[in-house]
Amino acid sequence: MNIALWIIAGLLAAASLGGGLMLVTQSREKLVASGLGWVEDFSPGVVRTIGTLKVLAAFGLILPALLDIAPVLVPIAAIGWVLLMVGAMITHLRRHESQAIVVNLILLAFAAFVAWGHFAA
Repeated sequence: MNIALWIIAGLLAAASLGGGLMLVTQSREKLVASGLGWVEDFSPGVVRTIGTLKVLAAFGLILPALLDIAPVLVPIAAIGWVLLMVGAMITHLRRHESQAIVVNLILLAFAAFVAWGHFAA
């Protein structure tokens, strides 16, 4: 199970880091053009905050366990990711973007697995 937790946490961290850096570094217009229409519903500051939270989650999912420094931060980061995905699903539901909800639900399930696996250990 430990290997599965590392793999899932690594995949989540990679997705989180990539998505977060994109939200932090690109303009709203470029994000909308790349298919992220939801950014039109939020101010630039909120979009950058979400991006920053995703970058922090990426580090929180991996570094505490890897360095064995406060490993309790891994499931806390995973719970943060679950909450982020709940917010994302609400946003996509309001925008009638059902395909995005499916992706959010899968990522939520992965994050819940990481949280459960680390709290249960």
